[in-house]
Amino acid sequence: MRETRTMPVPDGLDGMRVDAGLSRLLGLSRTVVAALAEEGAVLLDSIAAGKSDRLTAGAWLEVEFPEPRRELDIVAEPVEGMKILYADDDIVAVDKPVGVAAHTGIGWSGPTVVGGLAALGYRISTSGAHERQGIVHRLDVGTSGVMVVAQSEQAYTVLKRAFKQRTVDKRYHALVQGHPDPSSGTIDAPIGRARGNDWKFTVAADGRPSITHYDTLEAFRSASLLDIHLETGRTHQIRVHFSAVRHPCCGDLTYGADPRLAQRLGLQRQWLHARALGFQHPADGRSLEITSEYPDDLNHALDILRTS
Repeated sequence: MRETRTMPVPDGLDGMRVDAGLSRLLGLSRTVVAALAEEGAVLLDSIAAGKSDRLTAGAWLEVEFPEPRRELDIVAEPVEGMKILYADDDIVAVDKPVGVAAHTGIGWSGPTVVGGLAALGYRISTSGAHERQGIVHRLDVGTSGVMVVAQSEQAYTVLKRAFKQRTVDKRYHALVQGHPDPSSGTIDAPIGRARGNDWKFTVAADGRPSITHYDTLEAFRSASLLDIHLETGRTHQIRVHFSAVRHPCCGDLTYGADPRLAQRLGLQRQWLHARALGFQHPADGRSLEITSEYPDDLNHALDILRTS
């Protein structure tokens, strides 16, 4: 059960930013307060407040706290179809199949990359939360492709910093409906959580800055195959951005894809694949690029488009 605390805003916090004022009032870090505000868990007079909004003395404050985290066990279990693309003492890169999560979590009991690597005998970095040990970035359950995991503590630290500083070259291929105009371009639109939906995101003026670059690789009658470079790495970023410009990923019914086209292409998920990761090796600095081939379901959809 989530805890909710309610109180009037004290006079001494009048005019302060929400993140700064609640940090002082509740004894939380500004980062934690900002995250709560982003989730819509901070209300002032029953209206959701952003982290940079100003507090007004006497306004009625409601803060909903998340349930306490419980430690989740890592289950060493083989993952069907997961291939090792590269491995050394510091890192291991896998070809993640669709239907596999990066790590376990509340509400997920299916296969995970962490569990699959444990079953293969890989020693993963112990940095990070228990169930996310070694995880320096994630792919959605419904997205396939290349994913790198840290084995050494140094690799975890260096790679986490590289992803945060955006020095990792993240390239995806996506099959989107229609033909984006221009055929090569940039989508620069902030992304935030959709109101009233914890697992869906949307373009929102008060969202986090999000930038997606794309080039058309191949154009079909009803769809386009794109090469996508992510400058930022927001949850569902590619899916949200292309849905916002009316070119959702084929098969992505959550974000507005045509179910008839998905059925014709035999898609049970969004056509989205993490094609390549380019980065400097965390131990010796040499340049690495690790690529992943399309899985059968995505190739099948392309075959249908190319022959129709």
